Amino acid sequence: MSLARALFAEGLGTFALVFFGPGAAVVQAQTGALGHLGVAVVFGLTVAAVIATLAPISGAHINPAATFALTLAGRFPIKWVLPYVAAQLLGSGVAAFVLLALFGLKGSVGATVPAGSVAQAFVLEAVLTFFLLLVALRSGLPWVVGGVVALEAAMGGPITGASMNPARSFGPALASGLWTAHWLYWVAPLLGAALAVGANTLLNPAHPLELTPRPPQEFEPQRDDLEPPPR
Repeated sequence: MSLARALFAEGLGTFALVFFGPGAAVVQAQTGALGHLGVAVVFGLTVAAVIATLAPISGAHINPAATFALTLAGRFPIKWVLPYVAAQLLGSGVAAFVLLALFGLKGSVGATVPAGSVAQAFVLEAVLTFFLLLVALRSGLPWVVGGVVALEAAMGGPITGASMNPARSFGPALASGLWTAHWLYWVAPLLGAALAVGANTLLNPAHPLELTPRPPQEFEPQRDDLEPPPR
């Protein structure tokens, strides 16, 4: 894999994610035409399309939490982590400023801000990221991962924005200047990523449990015609 090509793919993929995902939230804020579920579907379709298109080039992480999870799982080289995250943040930032130029601060450029308490948002983001990355680690199929993104955006979007992705939150925060509780959109997804790697390891033990067959005599049928033992 060429690192330069991979970084371009990561930046391009994250640009697409932020332009279409938060972009859908901005369009919803301006027109009301998409609805909450419509925004969730746009997120899911975008992720599925990006994975299908760019996974052969870069793996299509488009998410620092995904890069972190794959590194912990031993599937990604540590020396490429910082370049990947930098490319993801750059793509996110460029997309967010394009949205700002097109729509102004409508919908806060799709920035993610907790609607409830910070503690509630933190736990929700960690759990959402956990299941997203567990599915990604065990499946990786574009339509499956995209479907999970849409599902979780539909459920968690009204509370946290259902980021599950530090890069997705970074660009809109940078463009809008809205940094409220921004730290949790880094810490919670990274925690969820680590938990997903741990759960995936438990689901794939190094030495699978093997059932030990019972001795053959235990399977022999009882016979009524056998003579009774001598007294």
